[in-house]
Amino acid sequence: MRLTPAMSPRGLVCSQLWLSFAPVADMIAHHFLLSTEQINWLSRVYLVVSIPSGVVAIWVLDSVGLRWATIVCAWLNFAGSVFRTLPFMVGGIQDPFAFLMGGQSLCALAQTLVIFSPAKLAALWFPEHQRATANMIGTMSNPLGILVANLLSPALVKKEEDIPMMLGIYIIPAGITCLLATACLLESVPPTPPSARAIHSTSEKFLDGLKLLLCNRAYVVLAVCFGGGIGIFSSFSALLEQVLCVRGYSNEFIGLCGALFIVFGVLGALVLSLYVDRTKLFTEAVKIGFCLTSVVCVAFALVSQLQGQTLALAAICSLLGLFGFAVAPIAMELAVECSFPVGEGAAAGLIFVLGQAEGVLIMVLLTALTVRRAEPSVSTCQDGQGPLDWQVSMLLMAGLCTLFSCFLVLFFHTPYRRLQAEASASCSIQEDMSPVTVDREPHPAATP
Repeated sequence: MRLTPAMSPRGLVCSQLWLSFAPVADMIAHHFLLSTEQINWLSRVYLVVSIPSGVVAIWVLDSVGLRWATIVCAWLNFAGSVFRTLPFMVGGIQDPFAFLMGGQSLCALAQTLVIFSPAKLAALWFPEHQRATANMIGTMSNPLGILVANLLSPALVKKEEDIPMMLGIYIIPAGITCLLATACLLESVPPTPPSARAIHSTSEKFLDGLKLLLCNRAYVVLAVCFGGGIGIFSSFSALLEQVLCVRGYSNEFIGLCGALFIVFGVLGALVLSLYVDRTKLFTEAVKIGFCLTSVVCVAFALVSQLQGQTLALAAICSLLGLFGFAVAPIAMELAVECSFPVGEGAAAGLIFVLGQAEGVLIMVLLTALTVRRAEPSVSTCQDGQGPLDWQVSMLLMAGLCTLFSCFLVLFFHTPYRRLQAEASASCSIQEDMSPVTVDREPHPAATP
């Protein structure tokens, strides 16, 4: 498998910065005198910003190329990570929340260039029997960043005085990535095309491609359901600490649950991608994965409201990652297959734009349904306010996950258009290259 310039640590850095506050949300709120709602907006801003900027990112990937998309992404991440630390570097700042939100917004602009690119990368750099695996590697860099944030933030922030150190440490990988992207990335495509699709590009123009996507029933069904899954998983990652601290679970254990969620997700994605690369059973893999994810999501909604269930919660978070994250790269490849000849950037990007929009709505709805209650003695929340009751919100999250799964299973059906087009193109190339067959048998008159 080729090692490409787009396979940089940019995805990992983006998701680190996105959720660097979430695992220690209670301490951040208490230190800066912020409400829980303000802390949630430090994560939610990624979803909001990516909706308008996502359309621009789609155009950049399909028109400008992977190289410049990667360089711009790296610089935005570096600038955002530095901007977040200004309240500690410059004295006399009255509103630190504005700088935290400004830095997060710059990093959010970078994220759209990351999460839309794996399908484009796989199509340009890899043959058809490696594309699902390549897509998995690119897609899983984002959850690996979430894993790092879930482990690193609680480990660094033991008390409120450690917050500046945490923000400073997150600048280091952003700076290294910026340097590598600027100095080392020299091309957007490989010197030798890996497939007939890469040789003979038939992608539609930007606006024409968007129109075709919106008129494609199979693509719309997949976009709504998978986009909803993205929204649910974004909400889960951002709100996990607030949901579990009410029941007495420590930040360290919650970070462990987030880590298990990612580790098993990456393992599941690796195994499923290798399987689908061999069998091409995209639709079957996505539908089964969605159904299993729904079952585990219901289990989390119930067990998360109980105390002392550390083993059960750890197992449930592991299974949720195993089934849910495994589906992500396969669903992105399926989106490209069912929407061909639309460009990969547009096919993958529009799903993520819709997913971010659904994520905003889901996260707002989940937080709106919570209610303050008298703080129980078991609560470990340190935001200085009464803990929230998440029972109704978690049941709603499980219900939405089940609804999206049922809708996908019943209404999504599609041929694999890109594979069919590549098979036809390969046959044409082979016919053009075949030598003319000459009859070499001796003529009867020439026989002695």
